[in-house]
Amino acid sequence: MSKGEATRQVVLERAVEVASRLGLAGLTIGSLASEVELSKSGLFGHFRSKEALQLQVLAHARQTFTDQVVHPALAAPRGVPRLRTLFERWLVVCRDSAPGCLFVSAAAEFDDQPGAVRDQLVRDNRDLMESISQMFRTGISEGQFKPDADPDQFAFELHGAMLGYFHAYRLMGDPLAEKRTHRVFERLIEDVRI
Repeated sequence: MSKGEATRQVVLERAVEVASRLGLAGLTIGSLASEVELSKSGLFGHFRSKEALQLQVLAHARQTFTDQVVHPALAAPRGVPRLRTLFERWLVVCRDSAPGCLFVSAAAEFDDQPGAVRDQLVRDNRDLMESISQMFRTGISEGQFKPDADPDQFAFELHGAMLGYFHAYRLMGDPLAEKRTHRVFERLIEDVRI
């Protein structure tokens, strides 16, 4: 990795933290330059515009989530073990990512703002839902889940449980948030098991 690419990676990691705290709209080349103690012109050379910076921050966050959650799940055996690994890794990311989940905050920020950033958030969320649905479908093909179970409904409910966990844990400070979310996950699995 070149020095320029290494600098860009460090800047993107810091930008994800800043955007999680201040929102993507609050992330500018100027504010980020102050955070990472680089010149605005140096950062402009990497990103060219606020929107390009926001899109690259989303891409970096997406890759990090994929590496920490999706890839370990795909490495697990199909069916219940794969979905359980996805769920457990996702909980860890929600719990341990400081200051919070960029995708949750960005979704609230951009849900009614048309443009490239919102479009990318929609694609990212659809891709995640499709990944969950596909993992569920392999569980059906492995004979672990009811053949008439709805993979998209399972993905919707799991995603909803994770949003509920994030809200309860991060905003409400509920000490039982993780325990409650585990109960929801177990109910989801039991409802669809053969």
